[in-house]
Amino acid sequence: MSFGAPMMLPGLQRDEHWYQRGVYYEVLVGSYADSNGDGIGDFQGLISKLDYLQWLGVDVIWVPPFFESPLRDGGYDVADYRKVLPDYGTIDDFRELVTQAHARNMRVLIDIVINHTSDQHEWFQASREDPEGPYGDFYVWSDTDEKYQDYRIIFVDTEESNWTFDPIRRQFFFHRFFSHQPDLNFESPAVQREVFDIVRFWLDLGVDGCRLDAIPYLFESEEGTGESEPETHEFIQRLRAMVDDEYPGRVLLAEANQWPHEVVDYFGTDEEPECHMAFDFPTMPRIFYALRSQLKGELEEILRDQLDIPKGAAWGVFLRNHDELTLEMVDEDYRQTMYGWYAYDPRMRINVGIRRRLAPLLENSLDEIKLANAILLSLKGSPILYYGDEIGMGDNIWLDDRDASRTPMQWSPDRNAGFSTADPGKLKLPVVQSLVYNYGHVNVEAQMAQSGSLLHWMRGMLQLRRQHPVFGMGSLEVVETNHESVLAYVRDYRGQPSKRHSGDRRERILCAFSFADTPTSATISLPLDAGSRLFDLHGGQEFPRIGEDGEVTLTFGAKQFYWLYIADPEFVDTATSAISIIRPDDAS
Repeated sequence: MSFGAPMMLPGLQRDEHWYQRGVYYEVLVGSYADSNGDGIGDFQGLISKLDYLQWLGVDVIWVPPFFESPLRDGGYDVADYRKVLPDYGTIDDFRELVTQAHARNMRVLIDIVINHTSDQHEWFQASREDPEGPYGDFYVWSDTDEKYQDYRIIFVDTEESNWTFDPIRRQFFFHRFFSHQPDLNFESPAVQREVFDIVRFWLDLGVDGCRLDAIPYLFESEEGTGESEPETHEFIQRLRAMVDDEYPGRVLLAEANQWPHEVVDYFGTDEEPECHMAFDFPTMPRIFYALRSQLKGELEEILRDQLDIPKGAAWGVFLRNHDELTLEMVDEDYRQTMYGWYAYDPRMRINVGIRRRLAPLLENSLDEIKLANAILLSLKGSPILYYGDEIGMGDNIWLDDRDASRTPMQWSPDRNAGFSTADPGKLKLPVVQSLVYNYGHVNVEAQMAQSGSLLHWMRGMLQLRRQHPVFGMGSLEVVETNHESVLAYVRDYRGQPSKRHSGDRRERILCAFSFADTPTSATISLPLDAGSRLFDLHGGQEFPRIGEDGEVTLTFGAKQFYWLYIADPEFVDTATSAISIIRPDDAS
């Protein structure tokens, strides 16, 4: 496969806002590309695909856990934080990945699982065998399993209690997740020092940021729920201070599956910052709800209810990732409705969520896939793509647990989808061979050869987004429409003066989406833009002016969207110039 002319390797460019502007791409090392034919993806395989990711338009590569692990939870059960899983390569291979990514002006974000470890970790083995030793208090132990009775059980499909009895120590240990993942005891100063040193270890190797897995659960108390305890926020404040002081320009991303008014606390304040970024969990299921219900209401409400966050903070927005499509942030009626639409087969469900990829969720409807991605890429926050979704990969609900959506990347119609040269029986996970999503026709090579493919469309959308800093840096204001199926909001940004432009540069873009299954028209209210001209960002075509009453009527096809540049009424230049007022080199 060719990705055009040889890539320029400019090196990592300075940009203090990189985490706010960038497009992220989550890639599972073991499922992406196998360089040595053992059936398991590895760092060298990922390195060989960096040109593809650069061609696609990726700014940040998010690599989930690759540490030494028994792999009972996809690597989130860490056995050694400073060692790489041998199947993936070596520390030197990882260092080369960072170097090669930086050479292509891409950054690398990794997971640090700080709430718990594997029960195979040497700390836990020492703690259970020698309660009075240096690791005796590294975990949360109790003579009874009756403490913290009000704490919810997260993995309701597999766990009946948050406590498990250990026959060696003859005590119960606490775990918020699987029983083979004991929680670390953050009351211990030694544990806190270890976590600081682990973060330093990987930042010293050049990583640009750390996703802090399951951070609401660090501390416990009898009075609280074991979620977002005050001590947890105090610890994160100190961790952030260390990162800012010793590693300026690196970021912390909070994985806190909570309601927005709780998640926002993980940003901290301007005076006492915590994480630079946090995942926006509640918006994601409401996008899927709108697609099936054809109603904008639920999604519009969550977008209107925007919370103030510190100046340097950013949301991470997504459609799918390596975990299930969580339905924790909705009520029971909503949840059952979503199950009926998207997980009619019980095998599609896990915990309180749905274990499916984007394309199967949307029944391989190209219009819906494009509409969902157009919303994602225009939301306030940094969009996070999941590997393979750029080509519409399918899933395999017959695989256990979350492996349904972690199958090998489909590169070509060749053996093993071009993922590996191994005997098919040696693959860690089988490639998708279903009728609709078979790797023989759903693969990168085939879509590279089709100018109208989803892959080329995604690349074009990422390029367009990059040309307009408003998407990464601007505000979002929901505006009124007269149709229950049509959602509209305005992204607005005042850029700083640059060498090419004196004075503030403003960019306003109208984003409008129809969830209706049939063509429709809607009147959109834009009182601040009365008389302004509208230009389509994709082709420069001029649309009807906004009336002097501040309203404009747009006609939509089924499941269609528009990104429209709002130009001043007196603007007289060509449409091409109108949508290119702010170029990427002006963004800083």
